[in-house]
Amino acid sequence: MEKLLKEITPKSQDYSQWYTDVIKKADMVDYAPVKGFMVMKPYSYRMWEFIQAALDQKFRETGHQNAYFPLLIPEHLLIKEAEHVEGFSAEVAWVTMGGNEVLAERLAVRPTSETVVGAMYSQWIQSYRDLPVLINQWANVLRWEKSTRPFLRTTEFLWQEGHTVHRTAAEAEAETRQQLGIYHEMMENLLAIPVVAGAKSAGERFAGAIETYTLEALMGDGKALQSATSHFLGQNFARAFDIQYLDEDGTLKFGWTTSWGSSTRLIGALIMVHGDDKGLRLPPRVAPIQIVIVPIGRGKDREQVTRYAKLLSEQLSATFRVKLDDRDEFTPGYKFNDWEMRGVPLRIEIGPRDLAQQQVIVARRDTGEKIAVSEASLPDTLANLLDLVQDTLLQQARQYQQENTFAVENYQEMAHHNFKGFFMGDWCGQETCADQLKQETSVTIRCLPFDTELAGTGCIVCGRPGQHRALFARAY
Repeated sequence: MEKLLKEITPKSQDYSQWYTDVIKKADMVDYAPVKGFMVMKPYSYRMWEFIQAALDQKFRETGHQNAYFPLLIPEHLLIKEAEHVEGFSAEVAWVTMGGNEVLAERLAVRPTSETVVGAMYSQWIQSYRDLPVLINQWANVLRWEKSTRPFLRTTEFLWQEGHTVHRTAAEAEAETRQQLGIYHEMMENLLAIPVVAGAKSAGERFAGAIETYTLEALMGDGKALQSATSHFLGQNFARAFDIQYLDEDGTLKFGWTTSWGSSTRLIGALIMVHGDDKGLRLPPRVAPIQIVIVPIGRGKDREQVTRYAKLLSEQLSATFRVKLDDRDEFTPGYKFNDWEMRGVPLRIEIGPRDLAQQQVIVARRDTGEKIAVSEASLPDTLANLLDLVQDTLLQQARQYQQENTFAVENYQEMAHHNFKGFFMGDWCGQETCADQLKQETSVTIRCLPFDTELAGTGCIVCGRPGQHRALFARAY
């Protein structure tokens, strides 16, 4: 038991190594033959499927449909929107040969799909009656990263990207905000991760966007993680790709477009927000296994207990995601630690004495608390406990975020907190100050939070009057 615990490096000792230990020992990923690529194993991919299902339902409820666009993008399309290309040029991977032949034109492996989507929309949209176009795709993308870490930043990753076209700027802006709200709800209700919502500063916007809205989450090491973004693209892409429609008044007009997305980096957020020195702590709504049953006993007692555990597993599986661990080769202590490492929210322990008393012992992963539960009340108690674990993890994460959010009047004050946490401060709006801050401290403007007011203390870098209240942090 002690040996298993020592295999995970404590968070306080080396946070980066702790993260790597957890994802490997919880059997979430493996490293692919090509550097920077990862294999998502069934345990982590199941989490992604829950995220997919939750988002897909919301997308459909708001009128969106799924489609699929090609992986390869001709170079002439990619360079049509100059600002967009400049933003991704260093990360693009190119296909230059097909079989044994050199291609006449390079093909980009999609870093994102605005350009190919724009080319198709220009063919599909003719009249105002064709609008709005509300399409999402679930896909993979490839960005040639210099430094990678599973889930957080990999060369290839999975995501969804929505692309819409509207008649007016107001409709497109409303779409952008609506999708950010969908992400916000998913982050808190499914993943139990509190976030700060706001607009990106000009220097941090998506390439080619008029506005980028973001959700920023605080990780366990005090760094920020951009969790989802929604972009109001104005008419930039519509003009670049000639997305026009004939309006009711008989005039030809350019559409107003949006794009929005979230990716498998959300699984990295799950690990870092909720994990502890024992491993994962998974919110029940996204946990592949919600309840593990561990029978305890020897000889004839074990046979009787295991028989009952199998029956209980079959009964509970109708309502919950249940795993029966009846492996003979491992001790109960080993199993307890194994499932704690994998973050299973609840563990049911059944021994001969429990069987005689018609009860089981239920252990919570989030708090370690154990309670005796009667056989008759078990289903209702488990349902209530799973809800309680979900709520507790959100409240713990929210409390951590609040305790590690600091108001600052100048950026030197961030050093008092070792540059760990969220920092709220006034900003003059000049990118020169943002650049200076980044160069000197590696701190960036994460967003300009919604519904915040200036403190009146002056820009944290230059001291000039503030134009925005900004959220600052070091980030992944």
